[in-house]
Amino acid sequence: MRERFFAPRLKVRSYDELNAWLVDKCVAYAKSHAHPERPETTIWAAFEDERPHLIPYRGRFDGFHALPASVSKTCLVRFDNNKYSVSAGAVGRPVEVHAYADRIVIRQDGRVAAEHARCYGRGETVYDPWHYVSVLARKPGALRNGAPFRDWVLPTALERVKRKLAGSNDGDRQMVAILAAVLTDGLSAVEAACGEALADGVHSADVIINILARRRDPLPIAPIATPASLTLHHAPIADCARYDQFRRT
Repeated sequence: MRERFFAPRLKVRSYDELNAWLVDKCVAYAKSHAHPERPETTIWAAFEDERPHLIPYRGRFDGFHALPASVSKTCLVRFDNNKYSVSAGAVGRPVEVHAYADRIVIRQDGRVAAEHARCYGRGETVYDPWHYVSVLARKPGALRNGAPFRDWVLPTALERVKRKLAGSNDGDRQMVAILAAVLTDGLSAVEAACGEALADGVHSADVIINILARRRDPLPIAPIATPASLTLHHAPIADCARYDQFRRT
């Protein structure tokens, strides 16, 4: 197989591209070559004969290399001469690295603490800025200078709000409050709230968080129409003096 399909050496952008190319080559070869034990038919025809008897495909095989690791105070896990970020809540407790061919999945207590595209270089650090949002509450200035946030491209509305807040004295603090809302309300909800605020000509964190709070609260209950059979024929008259009668009795 190596001599047939991989010589000369291929250059591809991803494993998905490689697999798609390999499938095409294997099918083309099977359709154009005779079966080694049944020369009267092709490899592809023999495969088609066997297909109804094959076990159904259950999905990609979950093949990975697992090993334990520790999390540094800077929310980083070292694997294969590179470092990968994890959520800040994972600091101080051991994790397990699941290394796939194309990605790294870091688990803690059975939950995914991080997932990154696998890096095959040496001495590189792979950040996910969202892993550090909770840390920004203590150091909002890191949003401008911190390594995890360099070249961080936010969704359109969030990026516009960030640019507008850049000119405020407390712009970093307000932006951190907005980003922290993503951890509880979700990115799509915060993006929509930012878009609504910008459409109204405002961009402060208080307004955006207020919009999110309004959207979280349930809508008021619709009034219930009174059935005709329960309609009052004699409207009640407010007369507090009637209570004096009970007091005298």
